[in-house]
Amino acid sequence: MAMECKWSLKDPADSGKVERLATEVGIDRVLAELLVKRGVETFDQARSFFRPSLDDLHDPFLMKDMDLAVERLHNAIEAKEKILIYGDYDVDGTTAVALVYSFVKRFTSNVDFYIPDRYDEGYGVSIKGIDWAAENGFNLIITLDCGIKAIDKTMHAKEKGIDMIICDHHLPEDAIPAAVAVLDPKREDCNYPFDDLSGCGVGFKLVQAYSKRYGLPFESLIPLLDLLVVSIASDLVTMVGENRVLAHFGLKVLNENPGKGLLAMIELSNLEPGHITVDDIVFKIGPRINAAGRMESGRLAVELLTATEKGKAMMIGEQINNNNNERKSIDRETTQEALEMVQRGDCLASENVTIVYNPKWNKGVVGIVASRLVEAFYKPTVVLTKSNGFVTGSARSIAGFDLYQSIESCADILENFGGHVYAAGLTLKEENIEEFARRMNAFVAGKITSDMLTPIVEVDAKLDFAQITPKFFRILKQFQPFGPGNNNPLFMTENVYDVGSGRKVGAGGVHLKLDLIQESQPYHQIAAIAFNMADYYDYIKSGNPLDVCYSIVENYYRGSSSLQIRVKDLREREEII
Repeated sequence: MAMECKWSLKDPADSGKVERLATEVGIDRVLAELLVKRGVETFDQARSFFRPSLDDLHDPFLMKDMDLAVERLHNAIEAKEKILIYGDYDVDGTTAVALVYSFVKRFTSNVDFYIPDRYDEGYGVSIKGIDWAAENGFNLIITLDCGIKAIDKTMHAKEKGIDMIICDHHLPEDAIPAAVAVLDPKREDCNYPFDDLSGCGVGFKLVQAYSKRYGLPFESLIPLLDLLVVSIASDLVTMVGENRVLAHFGLKVLNENPGKGLLAMIELSNLEPGHITVDDIVFKIGPRINAAGRMESGRLAVELLTATEKGKAMMIGEQINNNNNERKSIDRETTQEALEMVQRGDCLASENVTIVYNPKWNKGVVGIVASRLVEAFYKPTVVLTKSNGFVTGSARSIAGFDLYQSIESCADILENFGGHVYAAGLTLKEENIEEFARRMNAFVAGKITSDMLTPIVEVDAKLDFAQITPKFFRILKQFQPFGPGNNNPLFMTENVYDVGSGRKVGAGGVHLKLDLIQESQPYHQIAAIAFNMADYYDYIKSGNPLDVCYSIVENYYRGSSSLQIRVKDLREREEII
C-alpha cells in the first residue's frame, strides 16, 4: 500500500480580488482563485499570463559582463580563432552546448564542443578538458551550465593562453573566477531581473545579445527554442517570468518544427507530434538525453541535438534509446538491491536519514535510485558507490528539509560536494564513510520534525465533477506550460465511486483505469488513471466510496483527445451510518 499522505487545502485567496478578476475576465471563480494565488490580479496581468509574448523577454545586456562576452566572441569569430563550447553531460548542459554551438557555427567553422566524461572527469570544468583545448589550439572556451566555481581551472586556462567566457546558473561562492566574462544571474553584483534561468537559458541570452548587437533578426533564434524548453522542463527551474515565455514558444517549435535530433527523440519515445507537453519532456525526452551521459558519453547527446540530417539523427537516437533501456534496467536492479538493503538493516544509516553504499553500483544511476528511496521511505537519502578510488554519490531530500546544509556540515571529511537544497552530489574517502553516516544521522535528527516525515499533498481547490466543463478545461489548459511555481493545479473531490468498469492496466497490472462518478451528481462521469494504485482495486471494485485528489489532463490516443483526471492520491471514505 502506498505511503499515507496528508492532504492540505491551500488557504483561500482574497475573495474581493477573486470576485473582481472572475467578473473582469469572465471566468469561473475557482480559476480566478488559482490566478490570484499566482499573483495574477488584473485583466492586463491575466492577458499577459494567457498570451505570453516574446516582447516580454528582458534585454540580455542587463546581465553583468554580457557586453564583454559578446565582444570577445565577436573578436574570436572575426579573427578565425578556434572556439570550444564546453558543457556538462546532463540535459541542461548538452542542450546548452547544442544551442550555442549551432548558433556560433553559423558564423565560423572553427568551433567544436567538449563534454567531460562523467566517470573519468566528473562534473564541471576539468583540467583534462582545458589541456585538450590547449593541445588542439583553442583560444577561447565558452562554458555552459558550469564554471562558476572554476577559479583554479580558469587560471590554468589563462596560463595556457586560453580565455574563458563562463555561462552558469548555479550559486557562486564569494570569489568569482577571473574569466573574460562571467554570466550568471545569481551573481550578487548582477542586476538581471530574472535569476532562475536554466544553464541553457544563460547560453540563449548570450546568443540573443550577440544577435542584438550585430543586427541579426530575433526570428533567426526561434528555431533554437526547442532545445531551450527541453532544458527548462528537465532542469526543474521555475516556470514563471521569462522561463514561462521561453518554454511557451519552445513548446510551439517542439510541436511544429523541431530540430532533427529532437524529432528522432519524439519518434523513439512514441510521442504524438503536435501534442507534446512539459510532462513528455520530463518523463520521456529528458531521461533519454540524460542516458547518453549516464551510460556512454554526453558527447553523443550533443551529436544528436546538432544533427541536421534525419538519417544520422535516427541512428544516434537509436543508440541513445538503447542506452536509456540499459539505464532503466540497471536502475531497476540497483533500486531493488538498495530497497532490500534498507529492509534488512544492511545500510549505513536508516533512522533519520537513509544512507546505502555498494562499491559495485553504476555511478550514472545513483541519483535516480536516491529519488526512488525517498519515495519508498520518505527520508533524506544518500546513495553511494565507488569510482576512481573514491566513494561518490548522490543525495535527495524531502519537502522542507535543507539537505545541502547537512552535507555542508560534513565538509571537513568530504573531498568535494555541490548542489542545492533538495539534491546534491558528494565525494569522500572510503575510510570516512562511517563517520559521514554517523554525523549525517545526528545532524538530520536535530533538524527534522515528525511533521516533515509525512508527505503532504497540497490541494489547490475542492471541485465537484459538474464544474469540470469544456470551458473550464479550455481555460485551465492555457495555464500551461506547467512547472515549479506554476504547477498543474491539484483538485479534490469527495465521495466518488467507480461505475463498475474499473480495471488494472499497465505492465504487471500496477495501475488503475477508472470511470468515476460523484454520489451527489451521478450524471457527470469522468475517466481517471491512477498510477501505481492497484492495491486499492478490491476496495474500489466492491463499490466503496472514495475521496480523490487529482490533476486534470488531456489524454491523446491514436489521434483523438479526451479529458481525463490523473489521480495523485486517494483515500477510502468512512461510511457514515
